[in-house]
Amino acid sequence: MVVTTLQAVGRRAISGVAAVGRGGQLALGAVRALRKFEVWGPLFLPQLFAVGVASVPIALFIAAFTGVVLAIQASYTFTGTVPLYFVGALVGKTIILELGPVLTGLALAGRVGANIAAELGTMRVTEQIDALESLAYDPVAYLVVPRVLAGLIMVPLVVGLSIAMGIAAGWITSLFLLDLSTPQFVRGLRLFFEPFDVTFALIKAASFGLIVTGIGAFFGFTTRGGAAGVGLATTRAVVGASMLILVLDAFWAAALL
Repeated sequence: MVVTTLQAVGRRAISGVAAVGRGGQLALGAVRALRKFEVWGPLFLPQLFAVGVASVPIALFIAAFTGVVLAIQASYTFTGTVPLYFVGALVGKTIILELGPVLTGLALAGRVGANIAAELGTMRVTEQIDALESLAYDPVAYLVVPRVLAGLIMVPLVVGLSIAMGIAAGWITSLFLLDLSTPQFVRGLRLFFEPFDVTFALIKAASFGLIVTGIGAFFGFTTRGGAAGVGLATTRAVVGASMLILVLDAFWAAALL
């Protein structure tokens, strides 16, 4: 029993190290492929739309209800102990530094990461990627680079919109449900606000965009086993990206401190 357990642990450890190695090779290949603009350039704008513009509705939906819930719960917590204008401080600080980037990143891991993994995985199992290689096309430049660059650029923009929507939703909730005036909400919002908070949130969002698109591309490229393999790769992409987003979030929190 002990030997079997040790063998299983050893196999998983070796598999994990091999996966890290394959991921490093793919990342290095993507960096080298940046100079092949004639290959990835024509696909860049469509990926900006697919990764960014198409993700705006779900990001705004999540941010709106997050702002509503934060405002209501803050007023419940502060009642009788803290001035109510602190609702603005809590809504603004929490959405900018934490919930805006993280919730948007997790949503995009499910929408964008899964899409990339499924698309590239299907191309892998149907040998379309092999066909690109046989035609002397660099599949990394053609398939990976435009998606990763789109994630790096568009996810911060989507997060910025979600932050604005979350704060606006908290403000509207404060006006109509909490009997808080606009000057009071703005007073709380400005109380602990630092311009660096927005910069920090956008840096965090850029790292999340890199993770979501990079993990999706990695699992798509390494898909094996037909339709079942595509489903497994998609699941792994979503789970892996979500876990790494939370790990990165903890890292950025420590870096902020």
